[in-house]
Amino acid sequence: MEAMQPFHDIAADPKAYARAWKERTGGKVIGTLCSYAPEELILAAGALGFRIVGGSGAISKADVHLQAYSCSLVRGALEDALDNQLDFLDGAVFPHTCDSIQRLSDIWRMNAKTGFHLDVVLPVKLNTASARDYMTAVMAKARSELGGMLGQTIADDDIRQAIDTYNRIRAKMETLYTLRRDCPGVIAGGDVHAITRAAMVMDRHDFLKGLSKVVDGVSAAAKAFSGPDPKRIFLSGGVCNLPDIYGPIEASGGAVVGDDLCTGSRQMLGAIDDQDDLIEAIGRRYMERAVCPAKHAGIRTRGEELVRRARAAKAQGVIFLYLKFCDPHAFDYPYLKDMLTAEGIPTLLVELEEQTASDGQFQTRCEAFMEML
Repeated sequence: MEAMQPFHDIAADPKAYARAWKERTGGKVIGTLCSYAPEELILAAGALGFRIVGGSGAISKADVHLQAYSCSLVRGALEDALDNQLDFLDGAVFPHTCDSIQRLSDIWRMNAKTGFHLDVVLPVKLNTASARDYMTAVMAKARSELGGMLGQTIADDDIRQAIDTYNRIRAKMETLYTLRRDCPGVIAGGDVHAITRAAMVMDRHDFLKGLSKVVDGVSAAAKAFSGPDPKRIFLSGGVCNLPDIYGPIEASGGAVVGDDLCTGSRQMLGAIDDQDDLIEAIGRRYMERAVCPAKHAGIRTRGEELVRRARAAKAQGVIFLYLKFCDPHAFDYPYLKDMLTAEGIPTLLVELEEQTASDGQFQTRCEAFMEML
């Protein structure tokens, strides 16, 4: 599909895209380190949100500041910053999520030359009235501080327009996810992967236009689609700089019909009600979206949500994709696996380091998993 090419180009070299965008528009580029970063406020300020998802090669400079057992997302991101590969950034926003990201924020502030530095200290517990009030206060503070760092006031009308843009993007992404779920194979997993990668760095207005064309094309193709009957696979995990693992899954006779990834549905889905107080509405979306393992909304909340979504996707198996040394996801894994097993849904755990994945080994494991289903 011709409409897919821009997404693949941007996914292949997001830094080049951000540099070109900055040179073309004269706008500001703001780095973010987590899906809890308030991107609506960044867009409302007229800036480009750029999701930092890991490094671009060998790690050496970052090892001076971080232990070897830090996850490759943290080490790789810091390596890029210290190696001046993120010199196009005008600032960085650090939501407080896992311990590693929180400590990276301190190291980044003292050593990285990426413009201003903004910590957004979100609540950890998300299911109380006081947490909701605190989240609203945090978002209001982030609005004020971000505007001050950019030398402007972020107006209500700008926030409302940004919310509308993100709502339209998320509605289109939900349609795409539904088409993939209801008609496995109608769009290649690698194409969805490229779209989600581009969504985190591309000018959001341009992204919405391109995404709309793709969704229209996939919707038309779905009406007459007649493909094989693959094994239905659901992905879960926290791999940010996710390699294109869809090829081996599809070559093994599977198709991804849904995900619970921090660079997937957790970031891409969830509308904001712009009829309410705008800052409160933004905060509510981050409170009510699928919860990250570094947050708390009940002892069984993540497991129940994963089971519900895997069931809704009619998944025959769940593949967990975890970064090595990612403690929050590793702590959650045993009980998530047990809850899926109790529902009769088989699982496979795959640990990845940075972008590296042995295609042959991964495909062998996928083939064995597919045969078991």
